[in-house]
Amino acid sequence: MEPVKLSVVIVNYNVVHFLEQCLKSVFKAMEGISGEVFVVDNFSVDGSVEMVREKFPQVHLIANRDNTGFSRANNQAIRVSRGEYVLLLNPDTVVEEDTFSTCIAFMDNHRDAGACGVKLIDGKGNFLPESKRGLPTPEVAFYKIFGFSKFFPRSKRFGKYHLGYLDAEQTHSIEVLSGAFMFIRKEALDKAGLLDEAFFMYGEDIDLSYRITQAGYKIYYHPRTRTIHYRGESTKKSSLNYVFIFYQAMIIFARKHFSPERARLFSVLIQLAVYLRACLSVLKRLGRSLVLPLLDISLLFGGLLVLKDYWAHKSGIFYPYTFLWVAVPLYVAVWVACMWIYGAYERPYRLARVFRGVFTGTVIILAVYALLPEHLRFSRFLTVVGSGWAVIAAALIRSLVNLGLYRTLYPEHLEQKRILVIGSKEEGLRVQQLIHQSPVKTAYLGFIDPRPGEQNDATFAGNLSRLKEMVEVFGINELIFCGKDLSSGEIMTHMMRINHPELEYKIAPPESLFIIGSNSIQTSGELYAIGLNAVNKPENKRKKRTLDVLVSLVLLVISPLSLLCKQPAGALQNAWSCLAGRMTWVGYIPEFVHPSLPKLKNGVLNPFDLYPDFRNDAQTGLQRNILYAKDYRMMNDFLLIIKSFRLLGRKNSA
Repeated sequence: MEPVKLSVVIVNYNVVHFLEQCLKSVFKAMEGISGEVFVVDNFSVDGSVEMVREKFPQVHLIANRDNTGFSRANNQAIRVSRGEYVLLLNPDTVVEEDTFSTCIAFMDNHRDAGACGVKLIDGKGNFLPESKRGLPTPEVAFYKIFGFSKFFPRSKRFGKYHLGYLDAEQTHSIEVLSGAFMFIRKEALDKAGLLDEAFFMYGEDIDLSYRITQAGYKIYYHPRTRTIHYRGESTKKSSLNYVFIFYQAMIIFARKHFSPERARLFSVLIQLAVYLRACLSVLKRLGRSLVLPLLDISLLFGGLLVLKDYWAHKSGIFYPYTFLWVAVPLYVAVWVACMWIYGAYERPYRLARVFRGVFTGTVIILAVYALLPEHLRFSRFLTVVGSGWAVIAAALIRSLVNLGLYRTLYPEHLEQKRILVIGSKEEGLRVQQLIHQSPVKTAYLGFIDPRPGEQNDATFAGNLSRLKEMVEVFGINELIFCGKDLSSGEIMTHMMRINHPELEYKIAPPESLFIIGSNSIQTSGELYAIGLNAVNKPENKRKKRTLDVLVSLVLLVISPLSLLCKQPAGALQNAWSCLAGRMTWVGYIPEFVHPSLPKLKNGVLNPFDLYPDFRNDAQTGLQRNILYAKDYRMMNDFLLIIKSFRLLGRKNSA
């Protein structure tokens, strides 16, 4: 086979929407260049392999049967590549149309270059400092770990990790490239060796960069072209797991390339960093998640004590210690739990969630109250009046927090988006339909003509020359660029030109059912994938999990009930699995799960159990799954469980 100029290698793991957009930008940038594109999929379960086969048949696809890690997957493609240059590219990137030609020209003109990187920007158009990095020696790592590099980013001493003292608009010789975009001369790879497979996910870019320089080549940062990097869609970079894996990779690098003394010092620093980050992360999460519930508990408990004393004094009723130390804590626990289920602890704080939670909790308390023996029925009056105090106290706390955070008592409008769509009339209307089919609330939706000059079409609110002005005037908080009508370079230019910190940017690839952008970094959510996010809303996830736990506990505590099932032993086994979170009682019809559907655990039951006559109808099966995902109702799950109770012991067929 004849050699080619460029081989692009993309390792993918469960980011199908990002991968599709990345590949579209890659093939645009590949026009006029003799090249080949490899996608190595590390056993994704989101339909990535099927998408590549269907939409990009020209791609050399390597579908692994397990997650082999980033280094090994890249090496699989590099070994069979034929390019003079090899580009290692992340799937959560978008390249400009001239990116490949610019890099090839630069490398052709700099024969001392073993590799080069480009200017990376995030999904909001902000420059990413990892575009250029220094070698993480113990000294550099110390300054990075303990925050000196953050406080003195432009210092030649403290800012070496991201080389903050080097002009981001100028070409420089650097030490380390970002693994998101590594444009490498194949000859340099042959001399330096492939990626070290001891690194599973992180650190391999530092190791390879170091070995390329050790082989006698230079590494360059070349900012004449840009690439969007959504930064970590495949991993949760804020998680402790990420911190542990990343710093373990640093230890592997130190042991491999530093002297034993320096490697030991480096390892000590890393361990300190891991424990420090872990403690700070735990404290931060506990603080965020426990402050409001503890305030609620304190106010509810204190209010009930005051009400008890007042009513006891007025009515002459004596309340035993059982009421104070058993009944009151249980009341408070039920109210707080119901408020949590209804999302009263989710920002922005909505008072309606408080009302629903307290009302549901009061109904539960009164229902249980009616079943208790006479000597345990302390006071229906205190329950009802206490629920009123619960509403007042919880609503007051949230109103004060809303005033402090959002300067308003009613933050509902903050959840409504004010959107401008930049694209042709045809693409704009297509995007509008996607948005209207989704659960996203819009307060304003306007269209911007991507063509220069004034237009007479009343569909458009203006053109690109007035984009920044319109963002300010209309209070826009989200821009959606139509990829069919604007090049990647134009999109990046407009993102960087506006540079608004509170603005979200998204790109709508042509002929796709999704829109992804800057707030899709940590989740694959905020994807307008035909609006199928309802079952994945935090409130619905809590309700679904609560129902799983309650049904499981009922089956386990009153185990004779399982004898009513066709497979009693299977019912108890499923109860344990649902209680542990490995399964859910109601899930999708497993044969017809589309990749765009929000992720759910395997279900014991599914919507077909209500309609057994349609079991072999694929079209109906997909529709049932879509309806279940789009319009989730906890009561529907409960009714399905009651109606199909005898089936709770069956094995999941997924």
